[in-house]
Amino acid sequence: MDTAPIPASVQSSELLGFPPEARVLIVNADDLGMSHAVNAAIVDSIEQGIVSSCSLMPPCPWARHAMGLLRDRPHIPFGIHLTLVCDSAHYRWGPLSPKDKVPSLLDDAGDLLIPTPAQRARLLAQARPDEVEREFRAQIDTVVDTGLSPTHLDFHCLADGGRDDILDLTMALAAEYGLAVRVWLDPGRREARQRGLPVTDNDFLDSFSLPLDDKPARYAQLLRALPTGLSEWAVHPGLGTEESQAIEPDGWRVRRTDYDFLTSPEARQLLDDEGVVVIDYRTLQRMWRR
Repeated sequence: MDTAPIPASVQSSELLGFPPEARVLIVNADDLGMSHAVNAAIVDSIEQGIVSSCSLMPPCPWARHAMGLLRDRPHIPFGIHLTLVCDSAHYRWGPLSPKDKVPSLLDDAGDLLIPTPAQRARLLAQARPDEVEREFRAQIDTVVDTGLSPTHLDFHCLADGGRDDILDLTMALAAEYGLAVRVWLDPGRREARQRGLPVTDNDFLDSFSLPLDDKPARYAQLLRALPTGLSEWAVHPGLGTEESQAIEPDGWRVRRTDYDFLTSPEARQLLDDEGVVVIDYRTLQRMWRR
């Protein structure tokens, strides 16, 4: 997988074949499999909107439904959203590995931890590398054993895996399975570039960080100001149904406002007007597999 280091003067987008002045964007919808409302919104945002790819959470209650959607739509590129946390105390999912094989990933009640700052810190302090690998392999194999072909690996609620050794493990798994990895933080990006692997050139965007008020105007501003090189947005479309509101009393609004913008004619027109090139992880995967 490793090739010659990428010179500091060369952007990853150039390595992918784009001119230096190109503004290249991955619009990836995270959390496929979390709920029916999320699944439906993500598919619609790809087929009718500007989203270019998505990431599947194999442990989630609606993952089987999501994999069926992907089997019926082989044109949709998707990654595996490696999941070591459960988002809330009232809507649970667990590891795909037997719980007695991954105790360091669980809380005192035997559940995955919730990604509050305190519980995230606890997870990263106690998670054993061999148990993380066991669970990551279980999640990847659950997908590939169905005949689906993911393009990349990324992380749910743990940027770059949260620890250097977890990122290193994930990059090793990516090499084994022929996948790319979403790498967002500076240390990981430097390591990937040193290994000749294309990663985002610019700061990442997580749509949960955007204010809800006047979100379309904020997205428009971000597109107009998009720098040259490769950028990535992690977006979170959802339908905002009663199901969504029950699962995420606060977060559903983030998802609904994302969905409204991503499927709007204005979003497509902005991309055209600004000359932004939207790609997906298949382009990176080809370089990571060499």
